[in-house]
Amino acid sequence: MSQFERLSRLKALLSTGRAVASVKLQQTLGISPATLKRNIAHLRDRMNAPLVFDRLLNTSLSTVQKWEIGQKRPTGTALKLLHLVQKRGLEVIA
Repeated sequence: MSQFERLSRLKALLSTGRAVASVKLQQTLGISPATLKRNIAHLRDRMNAPLVFDRLLNTSLSTVQKWEIGQKRPTGTALKLLHLVQKRGLEVIA
């Protein structure tokens, strides 16, 4: 699958209006967690896809971007929610 096909499919999966667990996205697309993070960042930053993960965690887009590039680390409630999402999927907080 080409990068364009993967990004198109990822955008379609995320555009359903329903929460999708990252593990399910990785399995469906046959990609690693790191590739999924890069692809989501690409959709959001370069293709202006309206991803709402920051709103679900009640934090700013800027903060989420800093987590993704390693400038900051999540703490407190956000960290607990991220662990919960990692274990049970985004639908737990959506």
